[in-house]
Parts: sequence; C-alpha cells; structure tokens
Amino acid sequence: MLKFRRVPTNFSGARVYFTEEQDDSGAVNRCLAGDTAAFELLVARYQRPLYSVASRMLGCREDARDATQNAFLKAYERLDSYDPSFRFFSWLYRILMNECLNVIRARRPEEPAAAPRAEPGPLDLLEAEERRRRVRSALRALPADYQDVLVLRHFAELSYDDIAATLGIPARTVKSRLFTARQKLGLALQGWQAT
Repeated sequence: MLKFRRVPTNFSGARVYFTEEQDDSGAVNRCLAGDTAAFELLVARYQRPLYSVASRMLGCREDARDATQNAFLKAYERLDSYDPSFRFFSWLYRILMNECLNVIRARRPEEPAAAPRAEPGPLDLLEAEERRRRVRSALRALPADYQDVLVLRHFAELSYDDIAATLGIPARTVKSRLFTARQKLGLALQGWQAT
C-alpha cells in the first residue's frame, strides 16, 4: 500500500501528492548530491520498523539497536549502489537482515538470544523465555524466503502488498510462502511444551 504525503509546491502554493517511493528517491538523490541531512529523512521514516524487526529477530534490545544502526551506516556508505528501480525499504531491509544474521552467527550456538532481565522468579517467566528461545531457533532454521515473509508480516506488521513490494514478489507468492512458513514453524515446534 502506497502512503502519500502532501507537500506544497514552490510556485503557486498548490498542494501536490508524492508517494513514499518518490520521497525516498528524492532523499537519496539529494544525499548523493551532497545534502547529507537528506539521509535523516530516511532514518526517521524507517528506524522504527527496522528496529522492530531486528529486536524480534535477535531478542535483545542492545543487539537490535546495534544492528539497526549498522544497517543505516552501511546503507549510507553504499548509497551510490542503490538501484532506484527497486524500493528503498527493500534494499535497506536486506542490509538489516544481513546485519542480524551476522549477530546470530557471532553468538555461540547454545547461547540464549537474550538473558532474562528479571531475577529468577515465577515459573511462567522461565517458560515464556524458553518459548521465545525455541521460536527464534525454529525461525532461524527456516529457509530465508520463509523467514523473510514471517518477519515482515508478524514482526514488522506489513500488509501482504507491502511485503510483496519489499521482496519483489507477487502477493500470491507472499500468501503461499506465509502458509508454508507457518506450517514448517508449527512442525518445528510441535510436541514442545513447557515442563
């Protein structure tokens, strides 16, 4: 779904509508032309959804902040490699996913993604942490195509059309992959229950 923003023109004061994609391309072009402040618009627009995805994928706020910041830094450094025929968010999302995967690879395999913040307490807190760990582990074991649609739908809360535009695939394919991904995730978690 395209989001529109009203912006006054310079000549008559009449209002013109621009899509986010046009705004993104304009900000990238201004940044490449030397207006580094234009990148702040892109950070302001995409910081929250990217942080949300990283936080859910990594399970640790500090790691999510670092991954999001690193993704923006790499995007800024490689801005000249951005192809404007694709959505800027799709390009930026892929950079973030690579950052998250780097964090996951750097962790020891048996290390929990995030240490419980509360002191040892009620059993339900321990069960919730174990459940999150198992879901993250099962999610990471899925092929990348299935991980992407699950993360974008359930963590970034994008619509099917937005996921399709982000990944460059038809909405029907998004629905099909989501169905299969949910089944695979369910099978991976089947039989697990807190003791």
